[in-house]
Amino acid sequence: MRDTTAPPVVSLKNVERAARNLKGVIYKTPLLQNHGLSRLYGATVLLKREDLQVVRSYKIRGAYHKMCTLPPVADAREIVCASAGNHAQGVAYACQLLGLKGYIFMPARTPAQKVDKVRLFGKDFVEVVLTGASFDDCFAAARTFCDERGSTFVHPFDDMAIVEGQATVALEVLKAATVPIDYCFMAIGGGGLASGVGSVFRQLSPHTKLIGVQPLGAPSMQRSLAAGERQALSDIESFVDGAAVKCPGELTFAFCQELLDDVVLVPEGQVCLDLLKMYNEEGIVLEPAGTLSISALHQYAAEIKGKTVVCVVSGSNNDITRMEDIKERATRYQGLKHYFMVTFDQRPGALRRFITSVLNPDDDIIHFQYIKKNNKEKGPVFVGVEFKEPGEITEIQARMLAEGFSYEYLNDKPDFLSLLV
Repeated sequence: MRDTTAPPVVSLKNVERAARNLKGVIYKTPLLQNHGLSRLYGATVLLKREDLQVVRSYKIRGAYHKMCTLPPVADAREIVCASAGNHAQGVAYACQLLGLKGYIFMPARTPAQKVDKVRLFGKDFVEVVLTGASFDDCFAAARTFCDERGSTFVHPFDDMAIVEGQATVALEVLKAATVPIDYCFMAIGGGGLASGVGSVFRQLSPHTKLIGVQPLGAPSMQRSLAAGERQALSDIESFVDGAAVKCPGELTFAFCQELLDDVVLVPEGQVCLDLLKMYNEEGIVLEPAGTLSISALHQYAAEIKGKTVVCVVSGSNNDITRMEDIKERATRYQGLKHYFMVTFDQRPGALRRFITSVLNPDDDIIHFQYIKKNNKEKGPVFVGVEFKEPGEITEIQARMLAEGFSYEYLNDKPDFLSLLV
């Protein structure tokens, strides 16, 4: 049942005030046509390059606007926030600029690059507290800490001042655009960006289709909109850490329910493919959450042909040590890399027979782990194979059975596979 209460409204006057507050603090990031994506989709694809922002994401907009409009009494208090990374950097930088003491709570598994950046932007004004397995765990710890100390909490998304700050992205887009915009794609974690951008577009460019994008493994806003009320997910995939939120905000859910035309889910493997493509072909370094809006174009390929499309590229805070994992996920998603637990006869020649009778000449064995047990006739072997074409997997599985090699396929068991790869 759709909520019948009056929806919240972002005032353009307040968004313009936010833009004035941010003058001299943020970069007015460019709106650039990407010719590779434009050719691929037969559309005019414009990227709003928030990956080039001063803290390499749009999050500084909402954080600074919120903090600089706090009442004077708040200046004497501590600032507390919870974030998977980008909001933390925005708050840290704002603490430094405004001279406020800040405690930045981040999930324990936050990439080291993001943690280091928070400390860099905050200098001596902030302390980082690593706690919890997810954003929501970290958020709960931060709120408890804040309440105990009487500090000022700066929410990453569920706050009108935060939404107004993020809305300045849309003001810049519409001022820079020389033609009407048919579609705008933007990532959703908690929904602050979509709420702000959507509010400005609905008032200044009402014909634009507004599409939110979430990772397949963290579909909290999509599930909530489908149900007509906020849904708290019990478990999420945290790989796209900048958008891994278990439950959307109350305010942002109301905004997205009113404003968005669609929310699409993008597989994490597709995000990895597009992230690598943007780096290898365009020289653009993105984080997984920053790639979501681009990855959503695959699902809208037919609709956007001949149209003008904006993708808000939300951030580029990616840890270089994650690249191997990103490549691994991308290759598996393409169907080129497969893992098996294969039962081998424990006698000479078993491996040679597997290679000559099961594999193709161009197949590459990338993992092989076998411990011979002399008191057993058969033993398990962990095998990883990389193919030239995704369709080979069916042939390989058929030949294993024909040659008497029983096996267990491991690609669809990611938790178990993560222990081996």
